[in-house]
Formats: sequence, C-alpha cells, structure tokens
Amino acid sequence: MDLVSRHAFDWDLYDTVLLDMDGTLLDLRFDNFFWQQLIPARYADLHGLPHAEAVAVLEPRFAAARGRLEWYCIDHWSRELGLDIAALKREAEDHIDFLPDVPEFLLAVRQLRKRVVLVTNAHQRTLAIKLQRTRLDEYLDAMYSSHDLGLPKEDRSFWERLRGLEPFDPARTVLVDDSLPVLRSAHDYGLARVIAILRPDSSRPPAAAGEFHGVHSVTELLPVAPRRKD
Repeated sequence: MDLVSRHAFDWDLYDTVLLDMDGTLLDLRFDNFFWQQLIPARYADLHGLPHAEAVAVLEPRFAAARGRLEWYCIDHWSRELGLDIAALKREAEDHIDFLPDVPEFLLAVRQLRKRVVLVTNAHQRTLAIKLQRTRLDEYLDAMYSSHDLGLPKEDRSFWERLRGLEPFDPARTVLVDDSLPVLRSAHDYGLARVIAILRPDSSRPPAAAGEFHGVHSVTELLPVAPRRKD
C-alpha cells in the first residue's frame, strides 16, 4: 500500500466509498461559523464577557477535547457551556449547505455501482439536523456516526468496529475525508486508499494534504468522459 497514494485514481479498484460529511460533502463554513463565531458570541452574552475574553476562555477547552468523542458531542458541550447546542444549530441551519457539485458527484458514484457510505464524527442530533436540511441521506446506501460505535474516527479501532456493522474489504475501499488524523488512522488500519479534501470550507483558502493525495473537491475523482470524435 502506497502511503502517499498520489497515483491516478481508478474506480475499478474499489467497491466501497466511505465519505466524511463536514468538510467533504457539506461545507465546513457552517461549522467554522458555528464554533468560532456563534458559540463564543452566545457564551459571551451568557456570562457578560467581552467577545475576545469569551474566545480566550473557550479555545483551550476546545483544544483539549479535539480528537476525542466529546469534541463532537453536542450533549457534552451543552453541559459544559450552559448553552443548548442543538437549538443553536437549528437556529443557524440556513448556513448548512453542500460543497459545490456534491449531489451530482454522489449520483455519479451510485451510477458506477459503488456502495456509498457516510462515516461521520457528527453527533446523532447534529446529523439529524443536517439531513433534514440537505436530504443527504437520499444519496447514500448507509450512514454511521462514531457516537453509535463509541469511538471517534481518529481511533484506529473505529474502522474494525465499523466493519462489524458495514462489512467491507479494506483492500477494495477508499475513504475521502478532510481530517489528516482521520486519514492517518484509516491508512494505518489498512484501507486501500485515503484521499484528503483540500478545501473543506468554501470561504477559506485550500489546506495542506499532508502525505496523502489531495483534491479540492470530490468531483475531481469522477472519471473524465471520453471526447467524441466528429
């Protein structure tokens, strides 16, 4: 298995396509707005703090939780911050949207007869809000939240637990995700191919792909139709 995985992408090599949600299919712009702007503003209002002071209080708490299941758990943050996180997400749901051309990509992959599976760290209630807004589930064969499995995707054991629910052959499976720790755990587990999304937030410049093959959008993975001869 090639760690760098920068050779051409060949759909014939894969049967199962595992797809992240936020930053891969849905625009991470919503999540960045929610956690970096809305939550600090509401926390500042709740405690009578200047916005900058609220950010200074929250940032180390967020940093300490990243990579753990608690980081993605809205029940955890509702308790920790004294805010109704689910209600705030519903309040801001107009910001939830697909990244460009994602529905067309999903339809095309289904036409290639691949099994399309969502694997997300999003909490079940967050997932429900986003599905109601986007109808993303209509494009999928299956979907799994790490909260159902009891481990975040950053943990290598997540993938073994996933196979208990969604039997897949690692040698015939590709994962597309915007998180380098997740890509590394999947690679270490033995997935045949992992691909990094370089522009998870449409409002920000591209990120680094690290050691993996990176694409700006999932649509770059679609096969190019041959040109017709006149």
